[in-house]
Amino acid sequence: MEQMDANVVFGPLADFMADPTIEEIWINSPERIFIAKAGKSQLTNLVFTADQVRALVERSLIWSGRRLDISQPFVDARLPDGSRLHVVIPEITAEHWAINIRKHLMRHKTLTDLLALNVMSSEIKNELSHSVKSGKNILVSGGTQAGKTTLLNALVNEIAPTQRVITIEEVFELQPRIPDLIQMQTRVANLQGDGAISLRKLIKEALRMRPARIVVGEVREAEALDLLLALNSGLPGMGTLHANSSRDAITKLQTLPLLAGENISYEFIAPVVASAIDLVIQVSLDSDGLRRIVEIARVTGRCEKNLVEVENLWRWDGHDYVRGIGRLL
Repeated sequence: MEQMDANVVFGPLADFMADPTIEEIWINSPERIFIAKAGKSQLTNLVFTADQVRALVERSLIWSGRRLDISQPFVDARLPDGSRLHVVIPEITAEHWAINIRKHLMRHKTLTDLLALNVMSSEIKNELSHSVKSGKNILVSGGTQAGKTTLLNALVNEIAPTQRVITIEEVFELQPRIPDLIQMQTRVANLQGDGAISLRKLIKEALRMRPARIVVGEVREAEALDLLLALNSGLPGMGTLHANSSRDAITKLQTLPLLAGENISYEFIAPVVASAIDLVIQVSLDSDGLRRIVEIARVTGRCEKNLVEVENLWRWDGHDYVRGIGRLL
């Protein structure tokens, strides 16, 4: 299936899939198909039938082994070219199948590549590389399409080749160039409702696999607790999280573990977060479609009245990077 002709898999979307300037394709209805270029969306003149939309999804899902039906009305899947497919069907949607294909054009970029694209300054690039090599625990935060996974992948590539790295994701997106690498992804339940494997389970299993680093593609729910506990055991790690700022990211990381159960309290989690995370990197997609690091904050390790202390290291002021009061070392 890896070698399957894109024209067979994607049909009329094949040209969009082959276009390196197109970042994402989504279908709201058979008559309304959009693409995104440089962070900006535009309506295409393509028109499908409902049967063509369903056939496209069915062909795409053959390779991933994931299913889509009334009992499982949404799916996340990796396509043969590494793109990520997300589909939601009625009755979750009002009428039509909703499809997103995210191409991850920049997934092979290094920190040096991102520097050339003005994602960061040379000083920030050097500091981030040093932070990874010295085993700092790093959280990349930002909004949808801000470039979190791209930056995380570039950071992972800074890890020494002698270290054993284990990545954990809902769907395979990270593609680090690491010699000693194990990649794991979640699994949905079968038709009988059995066999689901969550991020929490994978994090626990990863700890039994002699990792030197653990990387969680995206922290969304109660798996935040398992990641924090792993990082507090002396195992360096990284991950991404949706948040509007570095401070919001830390606040969210204090809240998500509460989903693990009533016996987990905010008072317990606050000092755990303070000691587990070293750096928070905030990325953003601006109105011109440029992705950029807009803030880097250092978690000092101190916590008072359940408030984790955060110091600003760098901040983008709209024209240049401004050095904050904090220091990495």
